[in-house]
Amino acid sequence: MSSPVPHIVIDAPYRSDVVASPSPEFGWRTETDTPDWRQAAAEVEVVRSGETSTYRIDGAPSTRIAWPFAALAPREEATLRVRVTGTDGVTGEWSEPRRVVAGFLGEREWQAAAIGLASPAGTAQPAYLRTEFDVTGPVARATLYATALGVYQVAIDGVDVDDQVMKPGWTPYAQRTIHETTDVTALLTPGRNAIGVRLAGAWATERYGFRDNARPLYAEQPRFAGQLLIEYADGSSEWIRTDASWQASTGPITASGLYAGEDYDARRALVDAAGRGFAQAGYSADGWEPAAELEEVHPPEARVSPFVRRVEELAVREVITTPGGRTVLDFGQNLVGRLRLRVSGPAGTKLTLRHAEVLELGELGTRPLRAAAATDHYTLSGHGVEEWEPEFTFHGFRYAEIDGWPGEFDPSAVTAVVIHSDMERTGWFEASHPLVNQLHENIVWGLRGNFLYLPTDCPQRDERLGWTGDIQVFAPTAAFLYDVRGFLDSWLRDLALEQVDGVVPFVVPNALGAARPAAAWGDAATIVPWVLHERYADTATVERQYDSMKGWADALIELAGPRRLWEGMFQFGDWLDPDAPPHLPANAKTDADVVASAYLFRSTDAVARAAALLGKDDEARQYAAIAEEVRAAFLAEYVTPAGRMMSDAQTAYAMAIVFDIAPAEQQEALGTRLAELTRLSGYRIGTGFVGTPIIQDALTRTGHLEIARRLLVQTENPSWLYPVTMGATTIWERWDSMLPDGSINPGEMTSFNHYALGAIGDWLHRVVAGLAPDAPGYERIRIQPHPLAEFDHAWAEHLTPYGTARAGWTRPDGVLRVEAVVPPNTTAVVVLPDGRELEVGSGTHGWEVTDAAPVVAASRIGMDSTLAAVIDDLEAYEAIGSVLEAVDPAKAHAFRADTKWSAGRELEEALSMHAGPDTKRQIAERLAELSARREEAPADA
Repeated sequence: MSSPVPHIVIDAPYRSDVVASPSPEFGWRTETDTPDWRQAAAEVEVVRSGETSTYRIDGAPSTRIAWPFAALAPREEATLRVRVTGTDGVTGEWSEPRRVVAGFLGEREWQAAAIGLASPAGTAQPAYLRTEFDVTGPVARATLYATALGVYQVAIDGVDVDDQVMKPGWTPYAQRTIHETTDVTALLTPGRNAIGVRLAGAWATERYGFRDNARPLYAEQPRFAGQLLIEYADGSSEWIRTDASWQASTGPITASGLYAGEDYDARRALVDAAGRGFAQAGYSADGWEPAAELEEVHPPEARVSPFVRRVEELAVREVITTPGGRTVLDFGQNLVGRLRLRVSGPAGTKLTLRHAEVLELGELGTRPLRAAAATDHYTLSGHGVEEWEPEFTFHGFRYAEIDGWPGEFDPSAVTAVVIHSDMERTGWFEASHPLVNQLHENIVWGLRGNFLYLPTDCPQRDERLGWTGDIQVFAPTAAFLYDVRGFLDSWLRDLALEQVDGVVPFVVPNALGAARPAAAWGDAATIVPWVLHERYADTATVERQYDSMKGWADALIELAGPRRLWEGMFQFGDWLDPDAPPHLPANAKTDADVVASAYLFRSTDAVARAAALLGKDDEARQYAAIAEEVRAAFLAEYVTPAGRMMSDAQTAYAMAIVFDIAPAEQQEALGTRLAELTRLSGYRIGTGFVGTPIIQDALTRTGHLEIARRLLVQTENPSWLYPVTMGATTIWERWDSMLPDGSINPGEMTSFNHYALGAIGDWLHRVVAGLAPDAPGYERIRIQPHPLAEFDHAWAEHLTPYGTARAGWTRPDGVLRVEAVVPPNTTAVVVLPDGRELEVGSGTHGWEVTDAAPVVAASRIGMDSTLAAVIDDLEAYEAIGSVLEAVDPAKAHAFRADTKWSAGRELEEALSMHAGPDTKRQIAERLAELSARREEAPADA
């Protein structure tokens, strides 16, 4: 057996050593092939300024360890090492050292002025800034701190200081801004040096609001602030700060906006007669003006969220000539980013690049973009092969229309560059069902496209806002697929800042006016911190957000009053219920008051649990008592003793079950009705943003796994797999964002990249594959797979804070085999499909059980069969549909979509509205043939 080898994890952005706190939390993952390995002790060593300190930990703790040493000073560097001892008495080698750099500023060190153009030509005018300075001796270290109200990049002597894009991102600028901390020592040279800044408005100067209400929110013009600290080898130091001595100009980026796109005129490149660029020393800055000192930015803080980077490139998959003669490029994947061009041609040639997610009638489908032009322009300089990529915008697209290309078009000259927050991938899933696998891949791409500094609803139209409801339902799925702890930690800080009297706005940062309470949306304040605790054992974020959590709960308690029910107010409700008309997305089957009161319970219960976690016992009892009052009021008002919801819709039942509002003895009846409603709908989705993430859990928990399977694999609209059959490569906002005829949904609000309905991913991971946390941070894992009929296998793998965990199952030769990998220093509770329950330690495990997959006996099916029997007999259902389709596709569609598949009606009766005598005779004959074939088949066929 190998000795244990730890690998240190630190609270820093992915692929960075820079920490935002003087006392960063850290931990380690231990690798060893020793079975049942548990940590008995650990030694932590820190080296700083040549001095070594050690700290001993007794017992198993290895994640989210509080910094046990003296706090770091600004710019201080340290190295950490760990070695661990197992309960077997074996002590491993020291880990590889992990560098830690203090990225925060000291008190009162931030003194940079915010600068920009003195006389911009128009609103949101892109700008270029520069200064020169002397390096007077050998440099020990040079550190750049920079931020913007807008987006920027810095170059020193013509070299960009990092590979980040669109920094510093979007925060509530008046209350919180972010500075980058960049080591630029290697870029400085003895003698004269130059700093050049490229600057645009992006989020800071964008117009927010819908239709005629759109307006600038933060600023008319972008501004930049930065300061460079040069520390010399002799111990001296100096600051180079932005101020009025800097120079400013316009340049080749002539216009830039998130929604509009970017215009670049290469003829205006800032290169002097000697060939020097504006970010190089000695550049001839003729025509440049003194920079204007503008309104100060809020003193910035160090970054805790991941960097945004270029993370992937996609080649053109197909060049399409549209019916209108346009050239459109298909990249085969709906993505977020921009295009990179390599082109040569005459000076002044203007290329136009338009972006869209779909084609409609063979042309670029731009209507869903609304007011977002999503159009870039590039004007050639005429000097050889020119390479260009927009810098300060991004688009959501699969297709790009190219107009004005000089000469013959070469598709290899265009590349799609994918950008998003650069997070570590931590979760994977696969099943034997190809469409389900594509659904999961669509979920991953939906996350990637909408995690760009903040969790947005969509990346393409004139919105791209941090809608709270979307991330509230999606956070568990996100936390499995990627390490999103730092990403959501940062966003939650903004959420707390944007609360007004406890009320959480619809979007964070709040770009839509006064905060108003909305159930399932504002509840992000209580649910998302709890997800971080559940998945990462992150107690610190719960503690920091506790006042925010409590503030939201208190606001709801006041709104509910003594009845303890939240009623009669504005709500989004079960948003985008598939039965809601395109122009009224809140018109759901589930009453909005039921949704609101269910979330009142969920949030007060979450605050009670948070208070208990933090040792606030009196408040824990207070909020637990209120939660029980809400539960009692909910059950009295909305649930009959027989187990019927007064709002007889799937989402209502799912909330009562999954939120644990209904007592255990009542959940079976609620689950039975939920299953019946699901069958009545023909196993089509009947839920919106609130119900969709939880309906599969509700069905599974109440013993209706086969109903859940049918709902999962449904391909007719509305369903999770319908978009997959229509070629979707991301999750859609609406179940039918594209209609079966290939036209775009007529609703004004239609996105083809919206992750909320992809919250099904969490059920696939936890339930189908059977991999879930059973204690915070996966210290104890729950392995409880639920093999689905007609699936041959499924597995999930997750990089937990302790190491890689895996669970899955296969069906070799009629036997069900369950396999699991449990990481070191953890245990797992295993619940096998045959009901056996056991506990195991770390290592690789396998079990075989009798395959209990349901076997549907071949049965006679005919015109006297019940509709329930027909919908449960997929072969018969498809046979009926094929006959109707051949006669009248419209009636076939109506039969599938409008029929209530009950056990109390016969097929003959249901067909009377959809088929004439001849058609019914054909159906009867087809069903008779099917029944006869089944009777002739061998019993074991």
